[in-house]
Amino acid sequence: MSLLTPFKRASGLGSTSDGVKHWWMQRMTAVALVPLTFWVAFAVASHTGSDYATVAAWFTQPFTTTMLTLFVFTAFLHASQGLTVVIEDYIHHDGVKVTALVGMKLALVLLGTSSILSILRTAFAG
Repeated sequence: MSLLTPFKRASGLGSTSDGVKHWWMQRMTAVALVPLTFWVAFAVASHTGSDYATVAAWFTQPFTTTMLTLFVFTAFLHASQGLTVVIEDYIHHDGVKVTALVGMKLALVLLGTSSILSILRTAFAG
């Protein structure tokens, strides 16, 4: 028989604030993605039928480069947060869970970095 209270037994088993921070960050990236997605959709649609030189000139504008980079960074950050929650909730074997988390983060970092480098390369090529 233990004389410890339930709070004392649970103390030291992990932080309770980490989940709240993750939840808020996921909501903030979702809110940021709304105007960024609308901007990207309308900006790309407005260049439908344009030749390569016109689109390349559009990419060299600082506002365009900044907005596209923000969109890609925010989208990949949001995807990472969402996929982390899905993997942690639905994969129960610890080895598989760690492997899936590391693989997912590595893939998203590689894809996000190559996307941003492609935007910057196109922007600074002209």
